[in-house]
Amino acid sequence: MSSVIASTRFSVLDRSRTREGHTHAEALRDTVRLAKELERLGYHRLWVSEHHGVPGVAGSAPTVLAAAVAAATRTIRVGTGA
Repeated sequence: MSSVIASTRFSVLDRSRTREGHTHAEALRDTVRLAKELERLGYHRLWVSEHHGVPGVAGSAPTVLAAAVAAATRTIRVGTGA
């Protein structure tokens, strides 16, 4: 059983949600911090999503956010999706 868990790749989807009283820039920095922590924990991939004009979502350009995440990490894979 432990070999199955060890070979399972885990990924996370982050929408860069804003929180009340916080800026969009803070939400985007939180996504980069999350990616660093996920990488440290051994996660395989971080997905960032695109949402145009959705209240509470900081980024509408996932490729730009993915580039920032990739620049700040070394081993975690980065994906984008809408």
